[in-house]
This record gives sequence, C-alpha cells and structure tokens, in this order.
Amino acid sequence: MTAGKEISLKVDHTLVQDATGTMAFLQFEAMGISRVKTEKSLIYVDHNTLQTGFENPDDHIFLQDMASNIGVIYSRPGNGICHQVNLERFAEPGKILLGADSHTPTAGGLGMLAIGVGGLDVAVAMGGGDFCLMMPKIINVKLTGALAPWASAKDIVLEVLRRLSVKGGLKTILEYTGDGIKHLTVPERATITNMGAETGATASLFPSDEITLEFLKAQGREDVWRPLAADKNAVYDQELEINLCKLEPLAACPHSPDNVKPVKELEGMKINQVVIGSCTNSSYLDLMKVAEILKGKKVHPDVSLVLACGSRQVFQMLADNGSLAEIIKSGARVLECACGPCIGMGQSPKSAGISLRTINRNFKGRSGTKDAQVYLVSPETAAASAVSGVMTDPRSLGEPFVVPNPEKFSIDDSMFIFPAYGDKEIRRGPNIKALPLKCELDRDLQGEVLLKVGDNITTDHIMPAGAKILPLRSNIPAMAEYVFEPVDPDFARRAKEKRGGIVLGGDNYGQGSSREHAALAPMYLGVTAVIAKSIARIHYDNLINFGIVPLIFMDPATYDTIGQGDRLEICGMKESVERGDEELTARNLTSGQKFSVKLLLSDRQRRVLSAGGTLNFMKAENS
Repeated sequence: MTAGKEISLKVDHTLVQDATGTMAFLQFEAMGISRVKTEKSLIYVDHNTLQTGFENPDDHIFLQDMASNIGVIYSRPGNGICHQVNLERFAEPGKILLGADSHTPTAGGLGMLAIGVGGLDVAVAMGGGDFCLMMPKIINVKLTGALAPWASAKDIVLEVLRRLSVKGGLKTILEYTGDGIKHLTVPERATITNMGAETGATASLFPSDEITLEFLKAQGREDVWRPLAADKNAVYDQELEINLCKLEPLAACPHSPDNVKPVKELEGMKINQVVIGSCTNSSYLDLMKVAEILKGKKVHPDVSLVLACGSRQVFQMLADNGSLAEIIKSGARVLECACGPCIGMGQSPKSAGISLRTINRNFKGRSGTKDAQVYLVSPETAAASAVSGVMTDPRSLGEPFVVPNPEKFSIDDSMFIFPAYGDKEIRRGPNIKALPLKCELDRDLQGEVLLKVGDNITTDHIMPAGAKILPLRSNIPAMAEYVFEPVDPDFARRAKEKRGGIVLGGDNYGQGSSREHAALAPMYLGVTAVIAKSIARIHYDNLINFGIVPLIFMDPATYDTIGQGDRLEICGMKESVERGDEELTARNLTSGQKFSVKLLLSDRQRRVLSAGGTLNFMKAENS
C-alpha cells in the first residue's frame, strides 16, 4: 500500500440516505443485479423528510420497495440520522463501510474504516464490486492529557481544522492516538471523525478499545467487538499533537469550518438563532449536557432555539428520564430526528441573521438564507448562548457537570424494515426519471469556458440542497436547472444554449458533500471537463464516474490567464486517456496561448473515462 497508488478494498457494509439513495438504487437496478452482495446494506430516510409535495414521500416508497427486493435494511422516517443510528446499531470495529454521504467517516469513532463516496460507487459495492481509491497518506493526530473544563470533542476537531484547513486532509486518513483518547467516549470520538470530512480527509479512525467495548455492551452488541490499534512502531506521513488540557471552547466563523477563533474573542456578539443537532452533535451525551444547561432557564426572547435528536433512541431516552421536558420548558422548539436545518431543510435564519449551530458546515447560503452568518460551536456553547442571547463562553457557567454513560441504551429496532427478498412491484412516482447516461469520450475535447469560479467551491455551490431542490434528486432534468444557481443563476440556460462546455475552478474545487449530483447534473447539461488548481477527492471520483474529464493546471498561474467565454481545446483527448498520458497540452483558441494540464488517473479510471463513465464501462466489461 504505497501512498498515491491505487488500491482496492472489499466492502463489508454500505450506507445510503434518501437524498443519495434514489439515484444509487436506480444505478444498482441498471446493473441488472437482483440482490446485494455485501454483509449489510442500509438505506436511511433522514434528509428529505420535509413533505411539501409528493416528491419526497414518493421517493421513500420507491426506496422501501427496492430495499425489500434487493436485500437492503430500510430505516423509516423518524428513526434518525444515518450516521448516528448506524453508530448505535450497525457499525463494527475492523469492518469497511462505504457510504453515499460525506460524513460516513463518523463510524471511524468506533474503529470502522468508513469512507464517503458518490452513490454510484456504493451501487457498485452493493453489487459485489471492490472500491478502488488512491492509497491515502496517514496523519497521526496525537491527543495528550484530558479535556480542560468545558472544552469538548467539537473543540478538538475545530482545532484540527484550524491547523490543517479545509484542504489539509486531502488524500489522507486521520488516525487518532495518544493517552488523551482514553478520556473520550465513542460519541465524542464520532463527533471528531464526523468533522474530519471538513479537512478533505478520506477517513478518520480511532482504535477499538475497552471504551468501544463499553459502548457496544450498552447497545447490546458486544459480540461484534474486537480490539484494534496501531502498531507501536507505526510510521506516519505527518504528525499533529494536541494537548487537550490547553484546549478552550472554539467557534468556526463564517463561512468556512476552518475559520476558527476562541469563543472568548466573540463573547457578547448578539445572536438570533441556535440550532442543536445534526450527525455531528446529537448524541445522548450531547443533549443531556444541553438539557442540564437549560434546566430551570428560559431561552432568550430574541433567540430561536431549535433542537433535534440524532436518533429515536436518543429521543426516547431523553423523554424517559425527564430531560426532554426540561428542554421543552426552556422554550426550545423540538424537531423530528432528521438532518433538517443542517442541509437547509427548514429553520433558515432571518435575513443577515447570526446563527450558532452544532453542525459540521457553515458554507455561505447552506442554511437556506444567503446572507446568514453561521458559526459552528459545541452543544455547551450553543446552549449557554441560547439562554444569554449573545455568544457565551460556557466556562462562565461555573463548574462543569459530568453526564455519565448509560449502562444500557434504550433498544428498539422496530423502525427498521428488514428485507423480504420478494419480487414485489416497485412503485415509482412521477418525479422518478430514467438515469441519464453519457456517450463515450470524444476524440478531441473542445468547448467554451462556461463558468470561472474561485477557491473552495463546494458541492453546495455546484448543486444546492435545501427544501426547494433536494426533492428533485431523482429527477436529473429538473435538478439540472439549478446547477451553479448560487454562483450564477444563468448557468443552466447558458450551458444548454452553448451545448455544453468546460468549468474552470480554483483550489479545492468540489469540497464538501459527497453528492454525485454535482457531477451528474453538469454532465446532463453537457459539461465535458473541469480544469482546476486542485479538486476534492470525492468530487474528483464522481467526475470520472460520470465521464467528465478532471484536469489540474500544471502551473496554477495559468488560471489567471483564462477568462469565462474563452474557447479551449485538447486534441487527441481520448487517445491520451487510453495511452496513459499524465501531462497534456491544451490550447486557448481565443488567446492562442498553450498551457499544460495534468490528468492523474489509474489504469482502471482511464478505461472508465474513455467509456464515458462507470455504468458504460461496466456494461462493456460484462457484455
């Protein structure tokens, strides 16, 4: 396993959610395979639970029918957020999980190698195919000491982001070691591995130890435990040490998870909204701390506090022990167990509102309000601030309290529907459209630069989420109308008018969500290539999966010499792909300038790209 060389992994478990699952199931269906071949495959309904029309409930019926037929466990709406529920009920140390959601690495908090990918990669794994990736480098994040009073797991990962940035983890796995890990529970570890995705890391991983065993026993699943840890003489590509004793409450300021400052520097800032929940901070331990802070207090009259449990298990336990009552008495608005506000699915802030959120991303406009200012904080900071009405350092609350781990979690798996392996008719709503495919790669690549964007363009910029657009996930023609809508509302019209073209990007193009729709919908509009200074891992793979050529500037300064509207050409593109050329010469037909670009692909990826994408490649291989 040499860093930068392609390796293949046999996948044990897969995971999709309803925003990625419809397309993944359509792709699996297109492969002509009748049953999944993994140990466990799961579909969670947690993203598109806001039912403002027929689209979402129709998709849920389709997913339930497909799951029953092909052998997938279906988690019903209201059962909880995929990563929280999966950690509780299905994650296993030492197994490999592939998930069509960028926060799949959450399960790394339990010692599982969990990797976020596009839905097509999951569909292939469900069909028994290996998952191929470039071997990552390994960064050792060494945690020493015990957390300082009122510092939290959220503050640990915000410190990692402060040091590494949103692109510092690209093509790496973050492996946590050190004596500090023995002070962290599994839910705390999962908070850290969840937000490791914001560094661009392929996965984050904690050892499986006695703390892992304690958590699994409380979930009634100790039979899946196995001890796992790095060898004592393990060699790492990079090391990062964090002294937990010196850590203080932190906040990621607008509009990036790595724009991190101490909460004490922001104290007194008036706030409008607080959101507590998401797959990052909605565990039993998180919300018990929130309930303790809110107990006997009222939410400030100028603040809207909304809260969502990560799972029905958490919700039930808070109800049983009276903590939910304390939360309700405080004036908090309790939402269903779902992703909700994190993906802009309701609870958008007011115009130019300041919102403190315990979620993992604060990209501009992601909340549903374009000019909102979103800060990422711990549950402790969020709760303290909701009461005071201003950003508040939780250390001002006095002595911290300890929330003990439950000896036994409330276990009720009745909201899972296990497959019947029948041949029932699949019910398909009118919003579910046929899967669009691309022709094989053209001999030459030529097209106009349809759009030139800057650094850190996210998949939210390329293919927005939110209550208006997410319900269209199974209807690519309709969804394509919103490609790049936050950046340039005219993009879709222009792309169709020009019959496709090229997108120019800066550094870390395509960071954020794993949503393959950010490649699939542009492909539908005729985008043939992305040329950027660098491209985030999952998006890079998704571009290849759908036949879009991912090119990197050899000299980043070339980016400045090319304008939107310029016409570019690479002659012999298909031949270069098939031959294995890594450096190609492009020509700006508008200016006459020539420049060099890199095409970094494995042999397998070259065959995929030449065929016009993974589905075309698989059909050709199996014919």
